[in-house]
Amino acid sequence: MDKQIGLKEAMSIGIGGMVGGGIFAVLGLAASLAKGGTPVSFLIAGIIALITSYSYVKLSLSYPSRGGTVKFINQGFGIGIFSGGVNNLLWVSYIIMLALYASAFGSYAPNLLKLTESATLDAHIYGSAIVILASAINYYSIAVVGKIESYAVIIKLMILLSFVVIGVYGLIGNPHLEQLSPEHWESSFKLMAAGMVIFVAYEGFELIANAAPDISNPSKNIPRAYYWSVLFVIVLYIIIAIVTVGSLPFAKIATAQDYVLAEAAKPMLGQIGFTIITIAALISTFSAINASLYGGTRVNYEIAKDDELPHGFTSQFWNQPIGLLITTIITLIAVNTLQLESISTAGSVGFLLIFAVVNLVGFKLASKIQGNRIIPMVGFVACSVALVVLLVQQYGTNKSYVFIALGIVVFCFIMEAFYKKTEKGS
Repeated sequence: MDKQIGLKEAMSIGIGGMVGGGIFAVLGLAASLAKGGTPVSFLIAGIIALITSYSYVKLSLSYPSRGGTVKFINQGFGIGIFSGGVNNLLWVSYIIMLALYASAFGSYAPNLLKLTESATLDAHIYGSAIVILASAINYYSIAVVGKIESYAVIIKLMILLSFVVIGVYGLIGNPHLEQLSPEHWESSFKLMAAGMVIFVAYEGFELIANAAPDISNPSKNIPRAYYWSVLFVIVLYIIIAIVTVGSLPFAKIATAQDYVLAEAAKPMLGQIGFTIITIAALISTFSAINASLYGGTRVNYEIAKDDELPHGFTSQFWNQPIGLLITTIITLIAVNTLQLESISTAGSVGFLLIFAVVNLVGFKLASKIQGNRIIPMVGFVACSVALVVLLVQQYGTNKSYVFIALGIVVFCFIMEAFYKKTEKGS
């Protein structure tokens, strides 16, 4: 296949993957944990993503594959229970992200149209409906998914950048601006913990790896695509966090936690701003669900192809891999049973662990991929420390979230060990 993805397209994959539903889903969560230090939390999470992107750059250049992260982990550790367990976790983490985006969609949608007297029931109905719709589109045509993504990236970035410009101007003279001063920051530990709870808002840069074989002039465009997209999103998130915390009192942020970005538009543009951001959130989360269903299904297919899941997962249901149907069903269960913070915690735990392993691969294969050994090791340590901080903080506030997250990780490895054992026995 001819290489056809240029730098702009590659960057749009990374930016679109990061600025999906994540910022709409977790901004309120970050602000409730970090208070005035919310921009700092986004910076901490962004720095860890940026360091990790170095390993992705080197591995994408040396092992370009549509399997992306799956291929890198297999390259570093061989095909076995460990690599299979991590790759299974990647697939499950995609499902967790889907649940996060669907929950965000369900939180924003009732602001435009209430279906019942219960906000929780409305959220579940909307969240489930959008997953089913996106699954139908994925089954119908992958080309349609691509078109939706290309338009959605432009629309959501235009709206968010407009929000940033108007929001920064609106901060002048706003009495809540002083909330950003250091005396309103939480402790350093809480700032880092908040950054890790919302780490899921950065994980999308790894989608560039899946497109690596098709990127033109890879030696120049692959590094630029990773670094520039991550840096752009770090700056965007920090400014959005500054505008939000500087525009609303903490009490309002707490009550509107699930749709806080729309609420932050009110002081500047009134109800019209609230409605515009709500629509942007719906477009963003819908496009993120579309892309994640496609990505999750492909990951599932690659894992099965590499003999780390039953080969039945490579078979088709209608015109797509059967993994799409299984991914959809599990997502619907998660959307209707887990709370937003629990989903976000599980997603962040999954991706921090996966990125720690990818950094370790970058360290192990440094000589083969012509890379620096220190940067991947720093990335591995940073991801590991961040993971511990997240688990300790969440254990102190809600133990069940920690048990759910760790239970998912353990399940992925048990599932792989069971499959390998039964495969040998057959």
